[in-house]
Amino acid sequence: MIRVGILGDIGSGKSFIASNFGYPVFDADFEVSKLYKKNRKIFVKLQKILPKYISKFPIDKKEITSAILINDNNLKKIISIVHLEIRKKMKTFLKKNKNQKIVILDIPLLLENKINSDNDILVFVNAKKTDINKRLKKRKNFNLKLINKFRKIQYPLIYKKRKSQFIIKNNFTKKSVKKDIKNILKGLIWKRLF
Repeated sequence: MIRVGILGDIGSGKSFIASNFGYPVFDADFEVSKLYKKNRKIFVKLQKILPKYISKFPIDKKEITSAILINDNNLKKIISIVHLEIRKKMKTFLKKNKNQKIVILDIPLLLENKINSDNDILVFVNAKKTDINKRLKKRKNFNLKLINKFRKIQYPLIYKKRKSQFIIKNNFTKKSVKKDIKNILKGLIWKRLF
């Protein structure tokens, strides 16, 4: 099985790219959202370390946001709890899809939290800053301070780009993205043969 990790800036369209590969996608953001809504153990752990902010189950994302905005250490605490569970979910996903030729890992902080393996193929999603900012501002819960806090804990984009075997220029049109993905898949098959 080839594991493809998708890297890029917040709002660069990583999930859009991941969904266009045509292979099973592990979407960590979706899994985190499910944890907040359905996992009482996560609620208890978060409430224990952030009693001032986490008050009810299911966890309200606004409470998470408040905790992060008030103190940088709260973000690290949340990540330490949530990412352990995300790793378990990813292992389950990989077992379930063990017979697939390729799986796509759409995981923010993939490199930062050392979730990737040395054999992963990394694809960097490159998008114009202006396009990214336009897209971010359209999000329902857009909060620039929150986005900047997340950017602070991420590796520099230039580092992620250098670590990647492939780069996709995302102009947010399906046609050009599909063409780039097709070329990447050809490259992966070629690598696999030799």
